[in-house]
Amino acid sequence: MNPRLRSVSAGSLGPLHLLAGFSLAVSLLFWADSAAAAKIQFKFDAWAGPVIRVFVTRPVGIAPDRPVVFVMHGVNRNADDYRDQWHDLAVEYDFYLVVPEFSQRKFPGPGGYNLGNVFDADGKAVYEANWSFSAIEPIFDDIRRRFSIETERYSLYGHSAGSQFVHRFAFHVPQARVSRIVSANAGWYMMSDYEIDYPYGLRGSAVTREKLREGLQSPVTILLGDLDTDPEHPNLRRTPEAMRQGQHRYERGHQFYRIAQAFAAQLDVPFNWQLVTVPGADHDNRLMAPAAIPYLLGD
Repeated sequence: MNPRLRSVSAGSLGPLHLLAGFSLAVSLLFWADSAAAAKIQFKFDAWAGPVIRVFVTRPVGIAPDRPVVFVMHGVNRNADDYRDQWHDLAVEYDFYLVVPEFSQRKFPGPGGYNLGNVFDADGKAVYEANWSFSAIEPIFDDIRRRFSIETERYSLYGHSAGSQFVHRFAFHVPQARVSRIVSANAGWYMMSDYEIDYPYGLRGSAVTREKLREGLQSPVTILLGDLDTDPEHPNLRRTPEAMRQGQHRYERGHQFYRIAQAFAAQLDVPFNWQLVTVPGADHDNRLMAPAAIPYLLGD
């Protein structure tokens, strides 16, 4: 602040000057708030699947080479809420935030969204172009054109049901242009084990051994809140297969990581995953999101 301005007292100004000064201050505050970032929404249809609404935060003045972060919403399919929860982080850390909405109507049930729409309700294989996983790459191409972005890769984050989407994405689409993946507080997992039936494991899945090898070498962070330990949480799956993964999300995340690590050693491939615990965080994206930033943006 300019020291000369600081030294001027209100008593030395006339009422008109004070009113003008107040109006200017209010205008500047409004401008600063509105200029912080643009909240944008558009409909995306440039792919084989149904039209998807996409919610974006684009910080004002952001350079075209800044990071792009995709955030996958949870079971409530509330992409707008997730964009709003991440909005201030996008402004503070200066990245493009992209939150696609996989609505219940267009992508029904866990199979339509969490599991990638790889199989239909009758268990028949879905054409790969119609996988929900397959929407991410063309959305990235669209926003690069739409906002003149030069960044050639993106980071991918998911919490809860969104976390189920992103950890499966790593195995189903290992060739994607994703630079970092953060899987936060998934309720249950697709274990990297061909002795376990899909969707809890790889037997009967669309994941080949080559895709598994690539997925285990991808830069994945398993992010777990150390208080996400409620075995009676209303959205926690309790099928016998899920319960074999652990009593609660925190246990299941550790088990998922250990099995992946063991398979990487068995296949003799570099294991580029890490497991990170967030102290004091339960099943709340608002607590997990800030902790994910270093693992999405890097140094």
